[in-house]
Amino acid sequence: MNICYTLPPDEQSEIKPLLNGDRIVYCLPYDLNETGEFLESGWVAVTRKNLFIFKNGAVVNTLDLNEIDDVISSPEVDCGILIAKKDGQDRFLCRFSMRYVVQFSYVARGASLFCGGTEREIVSPERERYCPQCGRVLPGTNQCPRCAGAGRMFRRFWDLCGAYAVPLLLITLFMALNSVRTVAQQYVTRYFIDDVLIPASGTVGQIAFFFIVMMALVLAGLTLSTINTIWSNKLGTRISRDLRGRVYRKINSLSMEFISSRQPGELMNRVVNDSAHVREFMETAFAQMFTRIFTMLGAFIAMLFMNWKLALMTLAFVPFAFVLVRSFRKLERRLWRQQWRFDDKVNNRLQDVISGIRVVKSFGQEQRETRRFHAYIERLKSIQKRNEVLWATLYPFVTLIITSGTFLIYYFGGRNVLGGTMTPGQLVQFIAYANMLYMPLQFVSRLPRMIMRLKTSLERIYDIIDEEPKVDDSPDAIYKEIQGEVVFEDVTFGYRSYEPVLEHISLHVKKGEMIGLVGSSGTGKSTMINLLMRLYDADDGRILIDGVPLSGIKRDCLHGQIGVVLQETFLFSGTLYDNIRYAKPDATRLEVIKAAKIANAHDFITKFPDGYDTYVGERGYNLSGGERQRIAIARAILHNPRLLILDEATSSLDTETEYQIQEALNRLTEGRTTFAIAHRLSTLRKADRIVVLDKHRIAEVGTHNELMRQKGIYYGLVMAQLEMHKVRS
Repeated sequence: MNICYTLPPDEQSEIKPLLNGDRIVYCLPYDLNETGEFLESGWVAVTRKNLFIFKNGAVVNTLDLNEIDDVISSPEVDCGILIAKKDGQDRFLCRFSMRYVVQFSYVARGASLFCGGTEREIVSPERERYCPQCGRVLPGTNQCPRCAGAGRMFRRFWDLCGAYAVPLLLITLFMALNSVRTVAQQYVTRYFIDDVLIPASGTVGQIAFFFIVMMALVLAGLTLSTINTIWSNKLGTRISRDLRGRVYRKINSLSMEFISSRQPGELMNRVVNDSAHVREFMETAFAQMFTRIFTMLGAFIAMLFMNWKLALMTLAFVPFAFVLVRSFRKLERRLWRQQWRFDDKVNNRLQDVISGIRVVKSFGQEQRETRRFHAYIERLKSIQKRNEVLWATLYPFVTLIITSGTFLIYYFGGRNVLGGTMTPGQLVQFIAYANMLYMPLQFVSRLPRMIMRLKTSLERIYDIIDEEPKVDDSPDAIYKEIQGEVVFEDVTFGYRSYEPVLEHISLHVKKGEMIGLVGSSGTGKSTMINLLMRLYDADDGRILIDGVPLSGIKRDCLHGQIGVVLQETFLFSGTLYDNIRYAKPDATRLEVIKAAKIANAHDFITKFPDGYDTYVGERGYNLSGGERQRIAIARAILHNPRLLILDEATSSLDTETEYQIQEALNRLTEGRTTFAIAHRLSTLRKADRIVVLDKHRIAEVGTHNELMRQKGIYYGLVMAQLEMHKVRS
């Protein structure tokens, strides 16, 4: 998201003498005045030293950031305001509409860092909601379709087809041959009418010859069409397969930040449906397009040689039809994208309900969800119906306009036959060519709809393909065998950089040490783990493993040496055997069984009729929570990680199951650097050190006994749990 716009010329001339060699770091427009009315021109510009407020082209306020304590973007009702704080007093700076609320949040955070003497400049990873050029709302993609133009889409399409140049050339050749055959066939018909039927002097041999020639031409056409259809379908299927593979690989390579910002149903739509639309275009529109264009050109050239005046009459009404089609192009584009976006919503709703079906059934909300989904598909049906009615009304009318030239051919062609300047066979041939001309023209008039569908799908596909991973390896990243020393150096991070979740985190963890992470919800425990697994990169500071920054270790190498056991264990649809060896696909059955025994999972697995081949459904809900946890521990043991992460691995379990899991965890953590998050603080008694997070910072560090003697935050948490345990007892 852009948070540094370019100032207009008037504002640039105003601010230039005030910069004193400094540069503008953040710059945004604001569009409301003090009373909430829309403003003609307002701008906020931030340098490392000053904050400038413009109004109608003039600087109306200048603040020295060294004299300000903080800059805050405060969301209000239907708007937001920018405030400067000094000695506890608020100073109003400007007001802006909801359109700029998120952007001003980033700018306020960046200005606040300058107030505190921090030189770091923040960036906004969020995607744009409005086109920076035309100001229109973006249709769920990073690129504005209007400003990008059609040329960009066609270049993408040809780039996509570049790998299939030879099959495309062969298909085009067969299309051209079929078009030549179609045009030539009418010459045979003309000869048969003028030289055999009209004089009534033809022989049976001539009729037989005409029959054989026509049969050969028809069979040739069927053969060419069949080859063309088969090859086009084959090519469309290959392109669809490759596109799906590219999009899926790209989604897997993108950071959690991108995945979290998109709904699963939307991503599924782009992988499956949009690539299918590209395939459909290749199989239908592309296969017909060149055939009909070649036929149209051949027929029109033949008509010009036969009678150029009559040939021009056939096109008399065509310009009116294309003007009509062009005038509806923008409406078609808008309606098509609206249908696509709502189709995404339907898929998202379906995916949410299926994933959360246990919750739906637990609360008896089946009928309610059925009504909600019915409302979604009813709305989608209305959109589709409206669009189809438009197209079903528009294109027959366009066809009528295009083919109106036929009446001129009948009238003037008939007069030419009666006047002796044209034979009946030539008139029949001319009418046949006119039909060959009109049918492709009707197809071409419908082509914008097909291209619009293709363009929309390609935009959505390449919106993912063009996305750059926010978390990527540095150019000199290496493969490294991890020993287990971990260092957090002044790490600051927020999922949105204007809302820090962790601030100035510094921690040195020795090889083989077990670190417990505790604190109230929202203090950043899981965020520390996410940063260590490099699902996100720190906004400031760095994390080192064995003295090497995380970005300097190949991600596949890093993740291949980290084991994770989460509170919500995810099991894939498949057998228990496949789930245990997920992190090590080449593991033998003996290794899987050994890992299951260490995790205390072997006994309950062997009680199933199919043992390790027992099929578990979606997310493994046919297993108990403790059984799923032990499968996850077995998976981590088989992975043999150097770094181990336990995120609430024993929460919400009964005492016996917790004991079994804790026993398995003790075996798993032995000799490994371990980070363990636990709300049940008794599970961290054996931790080498416990890190207490509070208000996004490290508040306390020490062993269980040391922290209890300090009687600080950790002591309060332990005592609160003891009291709760007494109440439950």
